Amino acid sequence: MSAETMTTVDPRRPRWILYTLLGVFGLLYAYAVWNAVAYMIPLVGMALDATTWVALVLAIAMPVIVFVLAVALTRRRGLGAVALVLLAGLGVVAVFWLDVVGYTLSGGH
Repeated sequence: MSAETMTTVDPRRPRWILYTLLGVFGLLYAYAVWNAVAYMIPLVGMALDATTWVALVLAIAMPVIVFVLAVALTRRRGLGAVALVLLAGLGVVAVFWLDVVGYTLSGGH
């Protein structure tokens, strides 16, 4: 074996590890969607302005958009990069969720 073949990394990764990683993070993102829907249901009967409704709908749609975007961006990357991008996206979703909760609790002003 030459030194060149010993130092190259096999570009193929085990598919089951990738799918398990995507499944675990998919459940975390799905929990964010579920939490946003559960938060919005009691607010349906209240008189809310349009900005609050947009924020609530974005809180439901954003985890799905971020998950799909993270998977698309890391399609040809290693498992570590996929995990880090999904974790960073989950952090962005969590910060946005806290902003939405703070906005709705403050009365939308």
